[in-house]
Amino acid sequence: MPVIGSPRSYYNKFKFLVEIDEITYAGFQKCSELSAELAKIEHHEGGSLIPNKSPGRLSFPDITLERGATKDLELYLWFEKTARASAGLGGAGAPDSAYKRTFDIVQLDRDDTILQRWTVFNAWPIKFVAGEWDMTTDEKVMTSVTLAIDYFEPVLRP
Repeated sequence: MPVIGSPRSYYNKFKFLVEIDEITYAGFQKCSELSAELAKIEHHEGGSLIPNKSPGRLSFPDITLERGATKDLELYLWFEKTARASAGLGGAGAPDSAYKRTFDIVQLDRDDTILQRWTVFNAWPIKFVAGEWDMTTDEKVMTSVTLAIDYFEPVLRP
C-alpha cells in the first residue's frame, strides 16, 4: 500500500551550537537532552479500585554540556560566581541576574542551516568537572558543566 502524503525527514543530532551570553567560546562536543517531566497525581475517590489521575508539577531536569579542555576558564568563572552568590560573598542578596543566564541551543544541518532553535531560561551551573587525567589513553581531556534550568521552549519561526 502506498504512503499517503510526503515522507518525514528526521534531524541528525551531530551538529549544534550553544550561544551563552558572556561566554566567548561556547562550542561543545556534547549536550544532554532537553526534557520536561510532568508529575502524575493519582488518588482513589470513595475507595475506587481505579485511580483518578491528573497532571501535577512540571519540572525540567538539568543539562550537561561537555567540551575539550582548553586554557579558557569562562565556564569555571561562571561556576565560581554562582558559588560566591550562594555563599553570600557576591554582595548582600546577589540578584539572579548576577549568575543566571538565558541561552540558545541551535540544531544545525550539514550545510549549517538552522533546523531548530531552543531557548533555555535562567540557567546556572551546579557542577563543574575539570576533566579526568589518564596516562594510559590517547583521548583528550573533557571539561563539563551541569546547569540547573528554570525551563526551555522552542523558538518558533514564521
